[in-house]
Amino acid sequence: MLTCGLPGAGKTTLARQLAIERGAVRLTKDEWLTALGSSPWDAATRDKVEHKLWRVAQEILGLGLSVVDFGLWARSERDEMRAVARRLGVEVELHFLDAPTEELWRRIDARNTRPPWDSHPITRADLDGWAQHFQSPDSDELALFDSPPSC
Repeated sequence: MLTCGLPGAGKTTLARQLAIERGAVRLTKDEWLTALGSSPWDAATRDKVEHKLWRVAQEILGLGLSVVDFGLWARSERDEMRAVARRLGVEVELHFLDAPTEELWRRIDARNTRPPWDSHPITRADLDGWAQHFQSPDSDELALFDSPPSC
């Protein structure tokens, strides 16, 4: 189960919910970075953690278990993860969370007051820049993913 959305969209909240409801292992990069004493701003460590978490996710999938998160912003990343997961014989869901920039900023601004974000806050300029580079999935891309099971 892949998540997709800008900061503040609700990816981690949804991932927590899906992990409980669906018995999935949650791999949230920002939490791993914090646990390692790093931050999302440390690009070298972030890249290493992303690579390792993707390897761990593939091992977990190979055991027949589910994995959730990854917060993917680029179509190429989503295509690659979907292709690898399909080669492993697993279904792949994409959970796209979207919200207006003002709502994202309201959530981020509130989150910036709590650890660990109070030490590494996201600025409005960061959000505005990321919004320019974020690739929202369109209906054609969403059709490439499996639908969540109906409850």
